Amino acid sequence: MIIPFLPPPIQYRTALRQGARLASVAAVATLLAACALPNVPPGASVAEAQAAYGKPKMTCPIAGGGERLIWSQQPMGQYAWATNVGPDGRTDGVKPILVDSHFEVLREGVWTPDRVRCEFGPPAEIDAVGLPSVRQVVWAYRYRQFNSWNSLMYVYMGPNGDQVTRFHPGPDPLWDDRSDWSNN
Repeated sequence: MIIPFLPPPIQYRTALRQGARLASVAAVATLLAACALPNVPPGASVAEAQAAYGKPKMTCPIAGGGERLIWSQQPMGQYAWATNVGPDGRTDGVKPILVDSHFEVLREGVWTPDRVRCEFGPPAEIDAVGLPSVRQVVWAYRYRQFNSWNSLMYVYMGPNGDQVTRFHPGPDPLWDDRSDWSNN
């Protein structure tokens, strides 16, 4: 007896298409990761850093007459890099700044909005959360938590938005595709 070919049910075809899409995205991500960003070592000139990364998105003065240069993909991107430039025009190397280990600097000292912006660049979002009696200003930075998860680092600036009170990561709703949950 010959059994005719029957196409799989719609939900299986949808899952196969989504799997193929995910595999394509993963392949592109792997190729992009292979194209690593240029290494700008400590002692490099500002011109070398700008040749590798382009014009910085923002700059801030730092103590001792230097300047901090920040290249950021915010509000939609998940990466940012920075370097400190001394009065002699030499950098301390370009480093990624939207990483879990670097957010830990927020635990030490007093962090004003200007200081946070000069350390991490402009946030992706600024919002207020909580009931009126406990409302806080929150800055959110898009980043890849543990270099894997699409996340936001939420930096709470208190009720007046004048200094960091706490911070924590959370999932980034931009990447939360719940459309495939509707078939359950």
